[in-house]
Amino acid sequence: MGGERQHYYGKHGTPQKYDPTFKGPIYHRGCTDIICCVFLLLAIVGYVAVGIIAWTHGDPRKVIYPTDSRGEFCGQKGTKNANKPYLFYFNIGKCASPLVLLEFQCPTPQICVEKCPDRYLTYLNAHKSQDFQYYKQFCVPGFQNTKGVTEVLRDGDCPAVLIPSKPLAQRCFPAIHAHKGVLMVGNETTYEDGHGSRKNITELVEGAKKANGVLEARQLAMRIFEDYTVSWYWIVIGLVIAMLMSLLFIVLLRFLAGIMVWVMIIMVILVLGYGIFHCYMEYVRLRGEAGSDISLVDLGFQTDLRVYLHLRQTWMAFMIILSILEAVIILLLIFLRKRILIAIALIKEASRAVGYVMCSLLYPLVTFLLLCLCIAYWASTAVFLSTSNEAVYKIFDDGTCQFAGKTCNPETFASSNESRLCPGAHCQFAFYGGESGYHRALLGLQIFNAFMFFWLANFVLALGQVTLAGAFASYYWALHKPDDLPAFPLFSAFGRALRYHTGSLAFGALILAIVQIIRVMLEYLDQRLKAAENKFAKFLMTCLKCCFWCLEKFIRFLNRNAYIMIAIYGTNFCTSARNAFFLLMRNIIRVAVLDKVTDFLFLLGKLLIVGSVGILAFFFFTHRIRIVQDTAPPLNYYWVPILTVIIGSYLIAHGFFSVYGMCVDTLFLCFLEDLERNDGSAERPYFMSPNLKRLLNKTNKKLAES
Repeated sequence: MGGERQHYYGKHGTPQKYDPTFKGPIYHRGCTDIICCVFLLLAIVGYVAVGIIAWTHGDPRKVIYPTDSRGEFCGQKGTKNANKPYLFYFNIGKCASPLVLLEFQCPTPQICVEKCPDRYLTYLNAHKSQDFQYYKQFCVPGFQNTKGVTEVLRDGDCPAVLIPSKPLAQRCFPAIHAHKGVLMVGNETTYEDGHGSRKNITELVEGAKKANGVLEARQLAMRIFEDYTVSWYWIVIGLVIAMLMSLLFIVLLRFLAGIMVWVMIIMVILVLGYGIFHCYMEYVRLRGEAGSDISLVDLGFQTDLRVYLHLRQTWMAFMIILSILEAVIILLLIFLRKRILIAIALIKEASRAVGYVMCSLLYPLVTFLLLCLCIAYWASTAVFLSTSNEAVYKIFDDGTCQFAGKTCNPETFASSNESRLCPGAHCQFAFYGGESGYHRALLGLQIFNAFMFFWLANFVLALGQVTLAGAFASYYWALHKPDDLPAFPLFSAFGRALRYHTGSLAFGALILAIVQIIRVMLEYLDQRLKAAENKFAKFLMTCLKCCFWCLEKFIRFLNRNAYIMIAIYGTNFCTSARNAFFLLMRNIIRVAVLDKVTDFLFLLGKLLIVGSVGILAFFFFTHRIRIVQDTAPPLNYYWVPILTVIIGSYLIAHGFFSVYGMCVDTLFLCFLEDLERNDGSAERPYFMSPNLKRLLNKTNKKLAES
């Protein structure tokens, strides 16, 4: 046995040796991973510089206000499009690609118009009819009907088709709605086969608008704002109820964790047992029925799956599968009973720890505010970078002008040397971008912006995890709880994390950020390759995305436990990650059991809190119940406060349970360290709770003798 134990530890690392000076998180520690700290500071300085450059060159009005293909604003005073407030897309279907989000530009010609089209027309039918004057206002400025139909459509001078549209955020979008089971595009009827018919066009645009309750975006926003102004008081009450329920659930876990876990296990066994019984009864009932003895192989695949329920073999297969699951669960309970009890005891102990460090429940607010700061800086920088492009004009000539293809200025081109040397050349818009070094580096700056966002966001999350781990580790390693607990464990842990371990947190966040930015680039490439027919490339891309998703999950798990070891021992990131990984590997079954038990309890808690508060909000805002003498205010859309309460309740519950989950993980690692470090003697007493010692048949000899 001794040889096997030595080989096992050699395979999964060396257990921590007894240290008589160790009494919990080490206070006298040194700085770790200083190089990563320096890199982070330099990266932040570079990030600020990128932001300043972006804010200097960018123009966020290009996002707020619509701009045409030449970069000119629609409907802005002092511009040539002052009386044309709406943006019209020649082919709005090309705007559906997610790649549009990268540059905030749609790859189709766009012009400013006085009003959106209100009728269905094709260029083929309109170019030689009385409708051409109406159609012409949706062509590029200065268009003359001197080309053939195919040349006009090839050159992008006019859209191929006009669809009845409505303005939304100063942009023309197809007015699609339903009318008596038929899809309507404005005043154009489109049948289910997708073919429009001119003979079904009506002139009831306003009638359809009133009948279907179509509202402008501004009106919708105003009504939602009105609902918030009259219901904010009750929304706050609902969120307070969610907060109190989350706190109550955490407190009750100290007393009800075991009951909830065992009740759920028994319920699963009973449900599976009933399933086996039901399958057996169906198997017996089908005995003697015509065709019930046909095998699944003979029947083959059927689109109507209900056919299989008339076969005895189907119910026999169900019964065998359920019986195997039942047997596996019962065997797991027999062999893992003690580990389940240990997991329940740790969850109860975590509830006590949170009770002694109540301020830890407020720390998610700090993390939330820091993340909001990161998101705001990233989003603003991304917008300014994306709007740094400029309208690029080039010289076009049908002859052999030596300056053809070079950039030009349309305002000074007529008096320029190029115009004199090439009389037939003209300066016109080429594309929306730029040819300077800054413009060529825009894509790289966007990638750097996204990378820094991931790095800083992961750093903020890591800081929260180390802070909470240090506070809860102080609780566990207090021999006499809560007398030996430090005065301000949370603030002490926060100070240690920033003072000594900024580099280690930056290191762990950097590894995770690299994986995340690779995943983003894979998504970008996947969007680019969607039109490709290379199945091997698609398969390879899917495999890479799956692998990096798994890698990110593993790194998150490893980082979380490494941060706990950093909070306790003050070691660098690599040492902490290695020690945490080997410690968990030496106790892999306990890890699996604790993980599943806590996942179940957190899922149950979130469903209970969000479901209860959501149902209460639904009954209240729909006037089905009254609270005291007050009733819900009249609302335009009762779903506005209900959805707000539900989403807010989930975020509150998630914040509370994230603290609780960190507490459970920290106490678990401390518990494993306690078992390896100590033996219960007077010199090496156990720090675990009496309940855990009783489950493991452990005692502290000094206490036993007294």
